[in-house]
Amino acid sequence: MAKVQGTCSEKFNSVKQLLEEQIASGQELGASIAVNIDGEEVVDIWGGYKDVEHKATWDKDTVVNVWSSTKTVSALAVLMLIDQGKLDAFEKVWKYWPEFAENGKENVEVRHFLSHTSGVSGWDQPITIEEVCDVKISTEKLAKQAPWWEPGTASGYHALNMGHLLGELVRRITGKSLTQFVAEEIAAPLNADFQIGAAEKDWGRIADVVAPPPSPVDFNSLPKDSVTFKTFGALQTKAETCLTSTWRKAEIGAANGHANARSLNRTASVVSLGGTVNGKQFLGQKTIDMIFQEQSNGTDLAIGLPIRYGIGYGLKGEGPAEWLADGKVCFWGGWGGSIVIMDVGRRLTITYVMNKMGAGTMGNERTKAYVDKVYEALGVQSVGTTSVPAI
Repeated sequence: MAKVQGTCSEKFNSVKQLLEEQIASGQELGASIAVNIDGEEVVDIWGGYKDVEHKATWDKDTVVNVWSSTKTVSALAVLMLIDQGKLDAFEKVWKYWPEFAENGKENVEVRHFLSHTSGVSGWDQPITIEEVCDVKISTEKLAKQAPWWEPGTASGYHALNMGHLLGELVRRITGKSLTQFVAEEIAAPLNADFQIGAAEKDWGRIADVVAPPPSPVDFNSLPKDSVTFKTFGALQTKAETCLTSTWRKAEIGAANGHANARSLNRTASVVSLGGTVNGKQFLGQKTIDMIFQEQSNGTDLAIGLPIRYGIGYGLKGEGPAEWLADGKVCFWGGWGGSIVIMDVGRRLTITYVMNKMGAGTMGNERTKAYVDKVYEALGVQSVGTTSVPAI
């Protein structure tokens, strides 16, 4: 068995032990976990295997496609531009991206992109995954189409297109692609091994993925005009898609970030640590407080479960986020179980990534078990007993 390696404060040995148990039992194939408290990396561990044949171990520099945990970094990019005064969260999108005003989208605001309330949670059909991977084609399609519901009145998870929307704002404001902005303005100064897409020279250290159990939702049985079908069912992306060169070369700021727990933790710590990391300020307190301004709190039209959104991240509430700790906490997760938790009140960041995907898009029972252990080590009451829904 590939042993769990890395550094772990004695206080958090229970987290390391749980990861060892999960790998030994086969619940995990390969995974990494990181915890940062008040700027100190108290947990940075990894173990298991990169491949199903158990031939290649998960090493310190192994990365994996983290699916929607990518959104946490894409959102940070736009929040940085807001903090710099180059974007206004409450301004109309068309002021920065004139073409987006077409077909009844003239009242969509920047904050609606950041809170999944724009009315544009996917693409009108027909569209292929190859076209989604072509940012110019797919983004132009989003600009032309009509919203699927009245913008700002409800949320509908922007599952695969959030990065296209945010990325176009970044490009219009800075002249840089989202990939370039993240690399130069976030990853490099934080020494975070994070990429949107993946450079070909790094493909050898990317872990394979094991597809999750089938979704409990039969997308093909849904009405073709439902927001759920149009968001998820029309494309029905397969987990194995992330292993293709087309996917890795693309800029899909909602879903094709490549990272490990350490690199995701360093980017997310910008929020948890009040905007300043290693002496460099990325966000001001006003922008961090803005994250926690509730934008939507109800049944998400795409996911069909109650979700509470702030500006940029999810907030604790009923449904998938019910198990989070109380306090000033924001989060997001990725398909299969990865998670990014930014506990601002405790100056705590928790991240977990893996290659054996479980049920769910915003954490599952494995995810919750690791997070529970972290909070138990800190003497914080259990983050909840409710099960994590498989969505």
